[in-house]
Amino acid sequence: MCSRFLDSRTKCRTPTIFASLFFSLFLTSSAACFNVNCQVLEACTAATDCGPGLYCGNCPALGRTRPVCTRGQATIVTSLVTSNDISDMTDNISYLCNSTTLTVSFFGTPMQVNGLPFNKYTWIMTHNSFSIVDAPSLAGVQRLTFYNQEDTVTNQLRNGVRGLMLDMYDFENDIWLCHSFQEQCFNFTAFQPAINTLREVEAFLTANPTEIVTIVIEDYVRTPKGLTNLFSNAGLDKYWFPVSDMPKKGEDWPTVTEMVQANRRLLVFTSDASKEAEEGIAYQWTYMIENESGDPGVQRGSCPHRKESKPLTSRSASLFLQNYFPTYPVEADSCKEHSAPLADMVNTCYKAAGNVLPNFIAVNFYMRSDGGGVFDIVDKMNGHSLCGCNTVSACQEGAPFGSCKNIAVPYTSPVTNTAGSFTGSVQFSRSASPALSPNFCLFVLFYFLLISVVLRL
Repeated sequence: MCSRFLDSRTKCRTPTIFASLFFSLFLTSSAACFNVNCQVLEACTAATDCGPGLYCGNCPALGRTRPVCTRGQATIVTSLVTSNDISDMTDNISYLCNSTTLTVSFFGTPMQVNGLPFNKYTWIMTHNSFSIVDAPSLAGVQRLTFYNQEDTVTNQLRNGVRGLMLDMYDFENDIWLCHSFQEQCFNFTAFQPAINTLREVEAFLTANPTEIVTIVIEDYVRTPKGLTNLFSNAGLDKYWFPVSDMPKKGEDWPTVTEMVQANRRLLVFTSDASKEAEEGIAYQWTYMIENESGDPGVQRGSCPHRKESKPLTSRSASLFLQNYFPTYPVEADSCKEHSAPLADMVNTCYKAAGNVLPNFIAVNFYMRSDGGGVFDIVDKMNGHSLCGCNTVSACQEGAPFGSCKNIAVPYTSPVTNTAGSFTGSVQFSRSASPALSPNFCLFVLFYFLLISVVLRL
């Protein structure tokens, strides 16, 4: 079997699966444009200059202070093409596309295509989706913790995020989303009752009947049937994918078409193994492999598996979660992290997993990049997996596997010192221009305070 990726011209390419992406990521725009005419990496002065799905921003962490149009939305791949037999796509490029059933949208342009098994796709997942900059704290309490995202869960979903990482705790006679220490939630690390966020998910699934959302819970809830009641009260039980029907030995999942038709559009996994028998909530590491989180997950050239997970080469679980976020989140550094280093780590983990691409990439501050970011990375993985092209936008309905449209690489210009703008369809809580994020300072204060609390217990 060929262990390298395909394009429309050859069966095996270079070992680095995203070499072409590296080139495009390091370019900046040269042509002046305005009034929604600017494309990715073209210079801009305001969000209104950029086309749909883009915002006007810069990346000072890479020395790129001139604002360019930057991707802020994913390609909404509800379903994509290939034949019924996709067991060895990388060895055969002669598969034909099937009849159409569902819709793929490329920045608002609909395309009718057929669905594949859920585990054949790659989705963006937000790490600590609830930990949002400027989220209101409890009345009279100054929050002392770190932040991982910049917009609401509703906006994350609208921008194409399809996986949410949520930390849940018993707190204030309820279940809350929270950062913690020694498995406890404190009033200065709490965010909000979990039901508020889950109601956002329910509203999104109701409004978007062909979309599928995955929730991974870091689970510290000890209340009997606490999670069962929580999801039921949020109105999400009607979308629940039952654990009894999840593949447990590495088999393919149902197709996204089948999941949508059955209205099984919510996958929920817990870190607490006991919840599978007690509440029917899937124990995460039975169904997915996962690399180490935090700094080990971003160390160049290394992709160790998380200790709770089976080895990345295991084929007894059919989902693969790749963590890609540092231990200490820094907003201003995220655009740098989501450039070439992310593509490099995807390639490293692909090899570590025995030439298997991740189904989820979990990141902090998902919108920040120097141009295409995690959105382009996911497009490239879906393109290679689903139609044998170097990006999903090159896939063609009704064409043989590996027959691709010619997608041009954006042409770009030198860097200047113009300040960036973060307004428009993608709304940041604050600019990325400060060189030092308050997250690290808050983190230090947070742990000094927690240590003093623990010592008094």
